[in-house]
Amino acid sequence: MSTTNPPIKKVVLAYSGGLDTSIILKWLQTEYGAEVVTFTADLGQGEEIEPARAKALAAGVKPENIFIEDLREEFVRDFVFPMFRANTVYEGQYLLGTSIARPLIAKRQIEIARQTGADAVSHGATGKGNDQVRFELGYYALEPDIHVIAPWREWNFKSREALLDFAEKHQIQITKDKRGEAPFSVDANLLHSSSEGKVLEDPAVEAPEFVHMRTISPEDAPNEPTIFTMDFEGGDPVAIDGEKLSPAALLTKLNKLGHDNGIGRLDLVENRFVGMKSRGVYETPGGTILLAAHRGIESITLDRGSMHLKDELMPKYASLIYNGFWFSPEREMLQAAIDLSQKNVTGQVRVKLYKGNVTVIGRTSPYSLYDQDLVTFEEGKVAYDHRDAAGFIKLNALRLRVAAKRDRRG
Repeated sequence: MSTTNPPIKKVVLAYSGGLDTSIILKWLQTEYGAEVVTFTADLGQGEEIEPARAKALAAGVKPENIFIEDLREEFVRDFVFPMFRANTVYEGQYLLGTSIARPLIAKRQIEIARQTGADAVSHGATGKGNDQVRFELGYYALEPDIHVIAPWREWNFKSREALLDFAEKHQIQITKDKRGEAPFSVDANLLHSSSEGKVLEDPAVEAPEFVHMRTISPEDAPNEPTIFTMDFEGGDPVAIDGEKLSPAALLTKLNKLGHDNGIGRLDLVENRFVGMKSRGVYETPGGTILLAAHRGIESITLDRGSMHLKDELMPKYASLIYNGFWFSPEREMLQAAIDLSQKNVTGQVRVKLYKGNVTVIGRTSPYSLYDQDLVTFEEGKVAYDHRDAAGFIKLNALRLRVAAKRDRRG
């Protein structure tokens, strides 16, 4: 029996309706004696979420305590797009598809806790992963005195079999395949899918093709390239081939383009915040296209200093998101600087997709800094005297020349 002081009366559970969170729901009821409020979010994971309502009702949750919400637009508009303004990549490759979804779920859980008078929140993240950190840092940043229940760190189940026995004892429905070992675990949302564990645990072994669910194999992609345009306003994409789209609709469209051309596969061994290395197979078709296109429009609208400073700040920004510090003051400070840099990142890029590759093949902007007269090999109209370069080079070489003379003396 879990003991708390004072006792927990009502808890908001991040609830998918799957086996694990169904077990957690019943465990909260039996071990804590608490009233449970379920929160199920549609973040574009590609599965029906409405069945979670029936499962929660069957578990004794009051109808008014069941929250099922479509958060796809908010997810892309307020979390994915701000992250992509920074061209965010963790450890050189990972586009943070799982990491960026957690602060939104945590935010809504806290809001629902306030709305329903709950004194605790709970999640289904394990004690070995990053998600427990991301959820709980979000909870505490938004509600410092909230009580957090992390069942995987608290309960006494020692094996998967013990969990399944608990489910049977409490008449929680178990699908047949759950009685066997799942080949790998999956997390998905509108930005990406991630697969980890079991058949993927040995990093020396290539991932089986059946692991991939968001993309066709690049080898099977069409033999003709797909070419389209993407319009940006203030750093965010707003249209594809001239058609204005909402944030979620635009990312959905990019996902389809990426899927059909084998774009966005990643097999990665990453460093988890909790200290261990983990191997994951990620698919981020739309995000991979968006990253290339965004860098394409920035290439003609950002000056060198701004662009290079952004690239220096990005790894820190990526680590903050990966580690769960979305609501931290330092992430907000970085976001303010990033957003300021985007005021003139407006225009259009032309993108070519071909067998797993994304190429920007054209870019235009009313705020372009690209001056053809300056860069042409022909004599341009702009006053640029080639002889000025000699002094520029000598001034930059001064410290090198001084060091070289010293070394000769030595």
